[in-house]
Amino acid sequence: MPNQIPLQMPVRPDEISRKQTLGAAMEMCAELGGDALDKTLQQELEVDKAQFSRWQSGTEGILWPKLKKMMDTCGNDAPLLWMLHQRGYDLYSPRKRETETEQKLRETQELLEKERVERAAIEAALRRMLVGVTS
Repeated sequence: MPNQIPLQMPVRPDEISRKQTLGAAMEMCAELGGDALDKTLQQELEVDKAQFSRWQSGTEGILWPKLKKMMDTCGNDAPLLWMLHQRGYDLYSPRKRETETEQKLRETQELLEKERVERAAIEAALRRMLVGVTS
């Protein structure tokens, strides 16, 4: 699935907290994405089996672009969540920031709601005026 980011798979905090290493969290990331740390994923990430093995064992660090690509390919943030857990963060409360598109949508919806309320007030005032004129 090159150039295609799968939908985000939910990752349960209790599962993350049971992982002892970043390598185990990376393995979980692949499994949740329907892959294993196998040849297909290796090709997608452009790494070989030996490098995968070193990442998993912790004898070699993984650069952010590769880790990000792995999480995007697998459709979950298990390694990132594992790191947060290791730093003492509560995995039940983190949330993603709004994207620019989400922010524009929210602002547009808020503006529409404000306009609806104002229109309803104007319509109610006009009705009162009309009822007052005819009576």
